[in-house]
Amino acid sequence: MKFPIRSFLVTCLSAGFIFSAAAADEEWTKSKWGPDDEIGAANLITPESVLAASKLVKTGKTYNLGIVIDSGTPAFPPRSMSISILQPNQISTSGLGPTKTTYNDDIFTGWLGIGPQIDGLGHIGVDHIYYNGHKDSDFAKADGLKKLGIEKLPPFVTRGVVLDMAAYFGVDIIKEGTPYTREDIEGAEKKQGVEIRKGDVVLFHSGWLNLLDGAKPDPKRFGAVEPGLGKTGAEYLVEKEIVAVGADTWGVEAVPFEEGVGVFEVHQILIPKNGIFILENMDSRELVKDEAWEFMFVLGATRIRGAVQMMINPTAIR
Repeated sequence: MKFPIRSFLVTCLSAGFIFSAAAADEEWTKSKWGPDDEIGAANLITPESVLAASKLVKTGKTYNLGIVIDSGTPAFPPRSMSISILQPNQISTSGLGPTKTTYNDDIFTGWLGIGPQIDGLGHIGVDHIYYNGHKDSDFAKADGLKKLGIEKLPPFVTRGVVLDMAAYFGVDIIKEGTPYTREDIEGAEKKQGVEIRKGDVVLFHSGWLNLLDGAKPDPKRFGAVEPGLGKTGAEYLVEKEIVAVGADTWGVEAVPFEEGVGVFEVHQILIPKNGIFILENMDSRELVKDEAWEFMFVLGATRIRGAVQMMINPTAIR
């Protein structure tokens, strides 16, 4: 299934706001990690923080955070994907050499921003200005980003926190367009007895993935709208100095957008303005079931030079 373009355009227009700014001379274009920085909040991951995260492992249980995807997985338009399985040079033979070795290969055709993914710092900008003041005309080339590429990322090994927003709101699946405000996030922290700290990866659980594989799947609704992070919630996470924020939705922030909030303005607050990474379509259901509110988070993104985004399958270790 494709992401419904018409529905998305209506959603954007309903925001009543088209964001445009002369961004080049705003203060946010200067990274606090210096003019040459290309990894943003990943600078917060240090040997000391990795050792601290490792001490969270008590049982050794691991959790896949990436969802399983295929050509029918809803995706932001016009993204799509497919795979083709081949047996090169084997169709009319009994295999390679005297041992008759046969093998399967696969060809991937598609976009890297499908399903469980990390948004790199070269993904979202403000009026053509990206993280650390880079202009897209200078670094976004057809054969790959010359700055801010995914290959620059260090391994993410840090403390992870999951907030069960569905339980906080008292529902199984949070209604689309519901923003997680500063007060909501603080309330969920208090309810679970967990605190967001500097250098964390924060995941939000809404129950939204049950629209893909639950008792009553509704992939059309899943890919058209979503609950998610609101503007004040994003500003709160910036103050907390987190490394990344993820959710069990395709875009992390609330859609339809909050009244007075621009089109993917939460993305702008996080990525270009503060170097905070976004993790989409993260499966937090098992973590929530086990009440594993904090854990060691591990992610190594495939290092394709110049890539904007990347499919991922992070691991939570409890």
